[in-house]
Amino acid sequence: MKFQLFILTCIIALSCNQKKIRKLKTDNDNYLKAKVFRDSNVKDSAFYYYNLAKNDYLKTNDSFGAAKSLINMALIQAEFGDYFGGIETSFEADRLLKKNFDSATKSLLATNYNNIAYSSHYLNHEQDALKYYFKALEYIDPQDDNKYLCYNNIADVLINQGKYNEAKRYLEKALNTKKINDYSKALNNLAKANYLNNSNYNPLPELYRALEIRVENNDYEGQNASFETLSEYFIKRDKRRALFFAKKMFEVAKANKITTDEALALRKIIELDPENYLMNFRHYIAINSRIQMKRNGSKNQFAMVRYDVEQKDAQNQQLKLRDSENKINLLYKNIGLGALSILLIIGVVWYKKRKKRLQQEKELEVKNTQLRLSKKVHDVVANGIYQVMTKIENQEHFDRDTALDELEFVYEKSRDISYDKADEEQEFSKKISELIASFNNDTVKTFTAGNNPALWENISPPVKDEVFQIIRELMVNMKKHSQASHVAFRFEKTEASVEIQYKDNGIGIPGDLIYKNGLRNAESRMAAIGGAIIFDTEIEKGLKVNLSVPAS
Repeated sequence: MKFQLFILTCIIALSCNQKKIRKLKTDNDNYLKAKVFRDSNVKDSAFYYYNLAKNDYLKTNDSFGAAKSLINMALIQAEFGDYFGGIETSFEADRLLKKNFDSATKSLLATNYNNIAYSSHYLNHEQDALKYYFKALEYIDPQDDNKYLCYNNIADVLINQGKYNEAKRYLEKALNTKKINDYSKALNNLAKANYLNNSNYNPLPELYRALEIRVENNDYEGQNASFETLSEYFIKRDKRRALFFAKKMFEVAKANKITTDEALALRKIIELDPENYLMNFRHYIAINSRIQMKRNGSKNQFAMVRYDVEQKDAQNQQLKLRDSENKINLLYKNIGLGALSILLIIGVVWYKKRKKRLQQEKELEVKNTQLRLSKKVHDVVANGIYQVMTKIENQEHFDRDTALDELEFVYEKSRDISYDKADEEQEFSKKISELIASFNNDTVKTFTAGNNPALWENISPPVKDEVFQIIRELMVNMKKHSQASHVAFRFEKTEASVEIQYKDNGIGIPGDLIYKNGLRNAESRMAAIGGAIIFDTEIEKGLKVNLSVPAS
């Protein structure tokens, strides 16, 4: 889904309405600078000056101007992929707006709610997206053509929810738009809703017509949406044609530097072109990494801008306060010196007692850690080794491989203990990446996609520990049995779960031997945390394992 033209239209309408209705209040210098930078497509500088303008308006109790600045900041955040930050800024603006019905405020509200809906849709929070698209629709003038684009946005969410008949009702309204790009969008989505609702329906005339309009009007993002829809339509009917449209989408996206569409197209090409899987997968990893780095950089950048501006305001307030304090100190100098002396004595005594208490607490913590590690060594390592020795001593014929497996298990547990404290402090996504990378050597290459800190937010430590153990079992099994040269992990978070896909190009494992190759504990581990594990042994070569971990 692309950043809708509707948002920009609302901003333009907002500016015009404000000139007519709020004649007594003019934009301050910082807001005017922000508009110049926004029009010049220097969005980071625009964000900075909108933030300054917001503070200026708050100082003069102009909540409308502050809200207007915040909404522009939220739009820039969403455009750069900072969807959570954009939603937060939009809610801050919403709290400032009075719910009256003058046209300027209504335009602001429509823009703000559309931005919340758009960001929620991208984050797959479909119910929130619907809620705020309908709220945006409430504040759009009935004569405004933008309402038809809002109908299309609502239908887009309903299609994702599988509510095709309801989506078609809104798309039939959206076809009444006078804007040719919005018409092609509605036509493409209506054909999609029809064939998804009825497998016998032929959507190709409408899909090709929508594509033709988009080509004639140089609507490159629209062309990519058409190619994506056509590729999806043919994926179960004609994989050759599905691949053709996926490649067309990639070509247009690359030529116009639309990196998100490049990544989406490559995901489809990877699935449809197994002969070039490795090349396309590496290309996808590189592009996806650039996208994530850019988004993370934008999030940090916007957060730092807001922090810097707030710090400057706080410093100015502190300077004013300091001037007042200096005057008071000059007036009460003698009294202040006496009181300060007493406070210093009390402070020194308190500091020494606190330092001693903290030192005692630290020593106690060290002792407790030593006791805990000693107990783990005794319970896990000593008992484990003793158990293996007992089996060897008491069994006339013992299985050498079984004994080695048991000793390897004890070794793994002892290594866990030795790195116990370091692991507690290590960020989990980094821990997972380092585990997978540790199996990388001259004969085996490992690849990881989607493993980032946000993926593991709200996942409990016990669940993380089980996931770590299962991934390690998969990698140990690969090293011992698979003869693979390439191993790939893909991580993806949905609203309800974290999905992990493991895939290698080794000799594979027959279904009846899975639990004889070191993986017998994986299924019970997943069951213990409410997750699921599926071994796909029907693929042409190698092994594919899908893990589903509860997200909360």
